Amino acid sequence: MGPSHTPASAQAPAATASPANPVRRVAAASLIGTTIEFYDFYVYATAAVLVFGPLFFPSENETAQTLASLATFAIAFVARPIGSVVFGHFGDRVGRKTTLVAALLVMGISTVLIGVLPTHASIGNLAPALLCLLRFGQGFGLGGEWGGAALLATENAPPGRRALYGMFPQLGAPLGFITANGLFIVLATTMSDETFLSWGWRVPFLLSAALVVLGLWIRLSLAETPVFAKALAQDRQVRVPVAETFRSSWKLVVLGAFSVMLTYTLFYLTTTWSLTYGTKTLAYERQDFLLMLCFAVLFMAAATPLSGVLSDRFGRRPVLATAMVGGAVVGLLTGPLLGSGSTALVVVWLCAGLFFMGLVFGPIGAYLPELFPTHVRYTGASLAFNAGSILGASLAPYTAVRLASTHGVGWVGFYLAGTAVVSLVALALLRETRTASLED
Repeated sequence: MGPSHTPASAQAPAATASPANPVRRVAAASLIGTTIEFYDFYVYATAAVLVFGPLFFPSENETAQTLASLATFAIAFVARPIGSVVFGHFGDRVGRKTTLVAALLVMGISTVLIGVLPTHASIGNLAPALLCLLRFGQGFGLGGEWGGAALLATENAPPGRRALYGMFPQLGAPLGFITANGLFIVLATTMSDETFLSWGWRVPFLLSAALVVLGLWIRLSLAETPVFAKALAQDRQVRVPVAETFRSSWKLVVLGAFSVMLTYTLFYLTTTWSLTYGTKTLAYERQDFLLMLCFAVLFMAAATPLSGVLSDRFGRRPVLATAMVGGAVVGLLTGPLLGSGSTALVVVWLCAGLFFMGLVFGPIGAYLPELFPTHVRYTGASLAFNAGSILGASLAPYTAVRLASTHGVGWVGFYLAGTAVVSLVALALLRETRTASLED
């Protein structure tokens, strides 16, 4: 059974609701978590491409090493929906703030522990098993992170500016990416390959502890969101949010997941897989290709707030549809641009891919939460977002490596374009939410 909605005449007085959080604090608290999220994930993805193969999955076949390493990358995406259910339960029953703190701790501790993990040479097959366990922990914590950060932003937003507020957590993607890549560039230019393989790769994982402490300090200073505080005062929680979500909103979860599928495929093909292809097939130096990626991600950083402003003015669906069509075009140009090996054309492909990634990623911070009612919003938005990660990203780098090695780089582009079409169809079946009320 769903919650019983209290008539307006019987609603709790406004004084029972949480005070509004200052804009700067909302921006910082929602931004820090996704910055850490993408920092952690890209640190792992980069290490999976560069060092995890020989350190944790030694083999005489270099491709087999890379594929085994990238397979562990997928584990976190399987864990994310599980984290969505667990953290969503408490986020919809206890509160957004407390749940966000717990999710950040789980995600951060898992990342730091990877930095002290013994390798296969020290403890044998226990090493990859523990790596998989900690990777699961990363994904489990992340399953509750994004939904809470998006709700923190949108449920504190004034009318007509929810997409602008909702893009705060989305901006964490380019910030985390630049931080992780910048650190790898510093390491690549200050130490030899042997030193990096020996212990240098651990540094980015250990440094994430500082980001986690900063994130905890910011989030513990927040008040609960006014929207949830009002629902709490009116006793509108449900006993089992995940059951209520699938009873009343399962179609929204499914369509929402497919609508964000392109977001993940586009990001991880233009970053994680392109690094593999650029360094191994096109023979770029690692630091050179990382610099190209850092430049390209600036286009994503610019497109993310732009998409928030545009979707507040014109609606979520028109902006998302435009971005999805752009993503399909980038896919079709993968062979001619990236496959050319020309530095100028490779950079154009990277910049275009990450620009449309920002354009499709920005509005999602408001769009997915707006699809669901308050009493299941944390669970529903988190499930849709993280199920989309399984569809779009869990096997994207692995699939791209196989397609490029067996059929050529152009087929990777067809794969990307196909996901864009799937997301566009799902979006067409969802409603516009720009003027929807969050207080239901």
